[in-house]
Amino acid sequence: MPNIALLSTDNLEDFFVYDELLIPYFNKQGWGVETVSWHCASENWSRFDYVIVRSTWDYQQHADEFLSCLKAIDASKAKLLNPLRLMQWNIEKFYLKDLYNKGVNIVDTLWCDAFDSSVIEDAFAHFATDTIVVKPVLSANADDTFKLSKQGWAAQLNTLARVFASRRFMIQPFLTSVVEEGEYSLFYFGGQLSHSIKKVPQRGDFRVQEEHGGSLFLINADAAQQEIATQALNAMPLPALYARVDLIKQSNEWAIMELELIEPSLYFNLDDASPERFVNALLAYHEVAQK
Repeated sequence: MPNIALLSTDNLEDFFVYDELLIPYFNKQGWGVETVSWHCASENWSRFDYVIVRSTWDYQQHADEFLSCLKAIDASKAKLLNPLRLMQWNIEKFYLKDLYNKGVNIVDTLWCDAFDSSVIEDAFAHFATDTIVVKPVLSANADDTFKLSKQGWAAQLNTLARVFASRRFMIQPFLTSVVEEGEYSLFYFGGQLSHSIKKVPQRGDFRVQEEHGGSLFLINADAAQQEIATQALNAMPLPALYARVDLIKQSNEWAIMELELIEPSLYFNLDDASPERFVNALLAYHEVAQK
């Protein structure tokens, strides 16, 4: 009987986790499933057939240790999914540069190696906007993400200088479409569209995650959304078992905000058929791997 580890973390009490919805469908196929923290240094990864990275939602705080864990799994007898090389490509948001260089429309971005106040001032002028968003190139769950206004940002100067003292970061214009219309996510399993959702921040916020009060709605992605999502998937260095493509309107066109390949929530709770689609994608992968 194949055995699967869903890679998680030690403490998820402040998060919404839906991966347990996969377990009955794996069990129905005769597959065993365990949830294992990536912090478990004594784990024998070779006792699993597959290790699927899922709710490792503190990895950004321990990036080097997390990558070491992934390398250890990859060196074991277990098959790591998504593949290590794909996650190494995706772990810092510089992958957005690769998408852009391959003709995929992304949210306009400035890339910064060192923090000083002039970088922020110049960004307002560069984007011709009164509001920008600043975030680390390695981040998750909107951690250390700042929405800054041209008039009031200096009040956060000390905080910004501390947070980005030794971290590379990115600056983007604040797109009002995130509050006027929302952000969209399309979920692909084995390269096939499974389901799509719309995420809307709570009043007065700009972060769409559930943990920050965002509201989520199941939607049908239109042709234009699916087209740019497919462009992003085709720009990846190799195929993914699972991918989440986050879209937003920019200048009345769809743009990629994120291409999540490491630990995105896949919101199995919003589409009853989605857990089985995920399981079927892995079964298809397993069948090909056995040939």
